[in-house]
Amino acid sequence: AEEVNAALKKAAEGPLKGVLRYTEDPIVSKDIEGDPHSSIVDAQLTKVIGNQVKVFTWYDNEWGFSNRLVELSQLVGKSL
Repeated sequence: AEEVNAALKKAAEGPLKGVLRYTEDPIVSKDIEGDPHSSIVDAQLTKVIGNQVKVFTWYDNEWGFSNRLVELSQLVGKSL
């Protein structure tokens, strides 16, 4: 689980910054309301059993999607 979490944390701090959030803090659904990230990795719940990995992520569907839509609109606008 540590290797998986390390890779997810690296992605959240690197190429997926602003899209993926990584947390080791205990969280509940109320904690992610209004969070602009598309997915929040709950590192405490990552499990590795044999060659299978279980990763738990949270998301505020409407708000995360809306933020990605704004980013896409800005990108399209720059290309016009």
